[in-house]
Amino acid sequence: MKSLINNSASKLVVIVIPPDVQLMHAAGPNDIFSYVSKLLREQSGNKMDGYEILLASTSNNKSVMSNSGLPLACKVSTAEIEEKIDTLIIAGASTVEGMINISPDFYKWLVAIFPYVRRVAAVCTGAFVLAKAGLLDHKTATTHYEFSTALKERYPLIKVETNPFFVKDGKIYTSGGVSSGINMSLAFIEEDFGREIALKVARKLVLELKRPGNQAQFSTFLPGMELNSALVKTLRPWIMQHIAEEIKVEQMAQQVNMSPRNFARVFLNDTKLTPAKFLEKLRIEIARQYLEDSEFSLEHIASICGMGSMVSMRRVFLRHLEISPSYYRSSFKSSLQSNLDLEE
Repeated sequence: MKSLINNSASKLVVIVIPPDVQLMHAAGPNDIFSYVSKLLREQSGNKMDGYEILLASTSNNKSVMSNSGLPLACKVSTAEIEEKIDTLIIAGASTVEGMINISPDFYKWLVAIFPYVRRVAAVCTGAFVLAKAGLLDHKTATTHYEFSTALKERYPLIKVETNPFFVKDGKIYTSGGVSSGINMSLAFIEEDFGREIALKVARKLVLELKRPGNQAQFSTFLPGMELNSALVKTLRPWIMQHIAEEIKVEQMAQQVNMSPRNFARVFLNDTKLTPAKFLEKLRIEIARQYLEDSEFSLEHIASICGMGSMVSMRRVFLRHLEISPSYYRSSFKSSLQSNLDLEE
């Protein structure tokens, strides 16, 4: 077969496009690598500097429909690639089942090519492909927080980290959602060409080279068993009426006709949280909603959520989310909100 990439000095980046691909999982890294190549070639005048990017389908069908309805035209299928791959990126699809049901021939190709690739990465649900291929066994990995439990349950040999935007274990990288894949790509640029080039790319594309915080910023703080507990369902209406006040365990116990000691024991057993920790997380959730959807001042939000002062709320946010309330608001506020509070 004729060589697909002639610039042997370039680093070949192959982005694998699965059926029902999330468009930005492929487009984000593609734009990052394309721009750094343009930048390097302008600086050096060498047309072989930087990266060559190849979109590859997982089957003979090279027109792959994305989950948004836009088709992606792949130049080749993975089975047709003959060149040495420097970086292999598995883009994610909209569902886990869509990823693990890719054809067996693709998985055979992936396992065979893996030892010869310098760097292998997955965006979001792409981690399930690496997991099914056995490449993540006994390694640390991440995926989008919505799929982390499924990854743990399906592949117990993997140490799944829920919070990081992306994780490196050896030559394997896994990332969370769309923007996490972009941050991971910027990290590749920094590894390959240094921090100065990575910063230039980030500034040009109006990106942060390294974001503060972690995926916990995006996830719901009280999912699953915490909110489904019978005790929580009984107590929540009363708690919400008094959320701005100091709430003691004795008061909560009284609402369900239990002794404070027995209440604390049952609550911990049901929710895996102490009553105090549950209240703190609930207040964070309420504060996040106000920060996203209201124009209330930070001081007022802290007061109506029962956090006392803006200083106290800031301390709680930094401990749990690793960012301040003002930074959270500027990052996640509703488009209807026009005025921002500035912390001193």
